[in-house]
Amino acid sequence: MKKLIRFIKPICILVLLGVVTVVATNFYVKLTTDSLIFSSKNNVPKAKVAIIFGAGINGNKPSKYLKDRLDAGISLYKSHKVDKLLLSGDNGRDEHDELTVMKLYCYENGVDTNKIYIDYAGFDSYSTMYRAKEIFKVDTAILVSQKYHLNRCVYIGNELGIKSYGFSANNGTYLGYKYVSFREYLAITKSVIDVWRKRKPQYLGEPVEVNGPSNYTKE
Repeated sequence: MKKLIRFIKPICILVLLGVVTVVATNFYVKLTTDSLIFSSKNNVPKAKVAIIFGAGINGNKPSKYLKDRLDAGISLYKSHKVDKLLLSGDNGRDEHDELTVMKLYCYENGVDTNKIYIDYAGFDSYSTMYRAKEIFKVDTAILVSQKYHLNRCVYIGNELGIKSYGFSANNGTYLGYKYVSFREYLAITKSVIDVWRKRKPQYLGEPVEVNGPSNYTKE
């Protein structure tokens, strides 16, 4: 019995430390970012660019999550809250090319292709924000995603030197929303660790400044 207690005790301590870390990091991130997230387009500060995060596709169509993010970003553009859109996602596989779907959707819905910039290596939210700063030279941005995701994105952006505001794309109900919201607790903790250790993305590359010509292509 004593051996079992010796074995279980350190595991319990580690679990407790893990729970405390998750709770503490989530509390801090939400405390410092909640006031920077908006649900009303009228209240969002103006910025040069909106960053729209990829969220999956169904064939050659955006998923419900992604469509609402794109619609929200396009709405900001058409209401002159932003001048340009930076689309960031994953086109690492031919069968999962988010960026082609995203850019065509924006074009088909009235966004000037000269105002669309493409980040082909936004494999996660941290990489998106890091590359926005280092590759696209963004200094201020409105980040467009569902509410569950925005605290993390705004936190990362501000820590990396981008003055960041969040705009909620929530519109109706979403399949698996409770699951992704729960998973976000761990993702927020990971983002704090990524910022602390100054993680670099898998890919960087040559600069494509948002003050310069768009890298939109018709292919």
